[in-house]
Amino acid sequence: MIVKHDMNYLTVLNSAINHKLAPPLAVLRRQQFLIRVLGVGGENRMQGSKFEADSDNILRAITPVLDPNRHKGQAGKVAVIGGCREYTGAPYFAAISALKIGADLSHVFCTKDAAPVIKSYSPELIVHPVLEESYSVGDRDKDHISRRVVAEVDKWMERFDCLVVGPGLGRDPFLLDCVSEIIKQARQSNVPVIIDGDGLFLVTNNLGLVSGYPLAILTPNVNEYKRLVQKVLNCEVNDQDAHGQLLSLAKQIGGVTILRKGKCDLISDGEIVKSVSSHGSPRRCGGQGDILSGSVAVFLSWARQLILADEGNLIISPKNPTMLGCIAGSALLRKAASLAFEDRKRSTLTTDIIECLGRR
Repeated sequence: MIVKHDMNYLTVLNSAINHKLAPPLAVLRRQQFLIRVLGVGGENRMQGSKFEADSDNILRAITPVLDPNRHKGQAGKVAVIGGCREYTGAPYFAAISALKIGADLSHVFCTKDAAPVIKSYSPELIVHPVLEESYSVGDRDKDHISRRVVAEVDKWMERFDCLVVGPGLGRDPFLLDCVSEIIKQARQSNVPVIIDGDGLFLVTNNLGLVSGYPLAILTPNVNEYKRLVQKVLNCEVNDQDAHGQLLSLAKQIGGVTILRKGKCDLISDGEIVKSVSSHGSPRRCGGQGDILSGSVAVFLSWARQLILADEGNLIISPKNPTMLGCIAGSALLRKAASLAFEDRKRSTLTTDIIECLGRR
C-alpha cells in the first residue's frame, strides 16, 4: 500500500520529470527505494502473503505463563551437542539463548578442550566435557571411547525436552561418528532434535539419521540448503518455486521439518509451507543461526507441552509442534535483531541480539 506521504512524493517526482528537472541524489535514492518497495518487492510480498504465518499469535499461544507453582525444569530442559577446539562461541550462543527465552536448564556437551572456555562465558550453563576428537584417541581405543561418549550423553537423555546438534561441532570424523550414535539414541527416546551448523554436514551425508523422524528439524542457511537440494532432489535450488521445492525436499527426506533461513524464512514439514518475513536486521554477523537453533528448541518444547495438555482443543494453526517452534523462533530472532540494530547499527553483534531476546 502506498502511504499518503509517498503519493505526494511521487506526484512531485513526476512533475519534476515532466519539466525535465534533474532530481538531486537524495531524490534518486528515494526513487530507487520506492521502486523496490512498491514494485517488485510489493509483488513478492503479495505472492508470499498466503504463506505468511500468524507468528505473533503463535508466540503468545505457546509461551507458558510464569506460574509460581511450577518447579525447576518444567519450562524446558535443552541440550546442545557441539563445541570443539576451534569453535566455542556457537554452542554458547545456542545454549544461552535458550535460557534467555525462558528455558529453565541448558546443557552443553562438548570436547574437553572447549569446556573450560564455554564455562568461562557463563556460570548459567551446565557444561559436560565428554566429546572426543581423533587426535586424542588411539586406533585401538576408538570403539571403547565411542561407547563411553555415547553412554555419557545417553544417561541424561530422558531429562531433555530437546537436543540441538551441530553448533560449533566441527567435522572431526571420530567426533561425527559419536554424534551419529547420539542422534540415534535421541530418536529411540523420542526426543526432538534440531540439526544446525556442522550437524547439517553430518546429516546431509547420512540422511538415514533423520529420515522418517517427525521430531527432527533442519535449519540450513543458503549453502547448506543448496547441498541438501543437490543431495536429495538431485537438482539446483529453484527460487522461482521456493515454496514447492522446500515442500518436496521435506517430503522426500521423510517428514522432517526444514527451516530454510534467508531474507524470508521458509518452513515446511512436507505437508504445508509457512513463511516468516517480519523485519529483522541488515547486519549479518555470525552467530545468529545459533540463536535461532536455541530459540526453536525452547519453543518446540513449549509447543509439545501445550499440545499434549490441550487434548485437541488448540485453536492456532498449524498444529505440528515442529512447525510452531520454527515459526516462533524465527519471529522472535527477527524482532530481537531489529531491536539490536536500532541501538547498535553497523556495530551490532550476536551478543547484542541475545540481550534483546527478552525485550518487547
